[in-house]
Amino acid sequence: MQLSELSDRSGISPASIKYYLREGLLPAGEAIHATRAEYSARHLERLELIQALRRIVGLNIGQIRGLIKMADDGVPRLGLLAAVQRVVLNLENHTTAIGGDPAAAADAVVRLRGWPDAPSDARNALGAHLELMASLDIPVSEDELETYSRAADDVAGLDIAATTAPESIDKLILTAAVGMHVHSQLLLKLLALAQASHAIRRYQDGA
Repeated sequence: MQLSELSDRSGISPASIKYYLREGLLPAGEAIHATRAEYSARHLERLELIQALRRIVGLNIGQIRGLIKMADDGVPRLGLLAAVQRVVLNLENHTTAIGGDPAAAADAVVRLRGWPDAPSDARNALGAHLELMASLDIPVSEDELETYSRAADDVAGLDIAATTAPESIDKLILTAAVGMHVHSQLLLKLLALAQASHAIRRYQDGA
């Protein structure tokens, strides 16, 4: 298909498609002569990914370029999913600990759930958050860690299972990024409703 058809089928303007081509987000089409190129289903799939990352997840062009480069460079799925999680959940901005060792602070959760004892941005972010809570004199008990981590483990199993199906790397990124974004928001909203419901039951009679 040519640029006009690619635009019609994707719903993205020719100007935006040309911008993505210039920015290296979209691979060049196959040249048929000096001023015309042929595009394929791969280009449609990549445009779907770019639009979802921008409009649904809210990533900027630099963040999208970084994920796409990793995909095009053949980074293994585990590394790619870790990068998607880091960017989508903004983990890189939540790993600064107040003091001590953030990895050590997360050890209790890792041991409690039997999760792999491996370094990750997610583990560092959790450790930093636990240290922050302790510094604010809001310690988290083992019973609380058990309850929260058990619920998180159940949800995470469903989330990651959905990323094993797509064979296309673009589809993998799309499924993982959008899934992480919308499901994390779903969890927050469900928690908010549950908190509101418990508060109503406890205080609705003015007790």
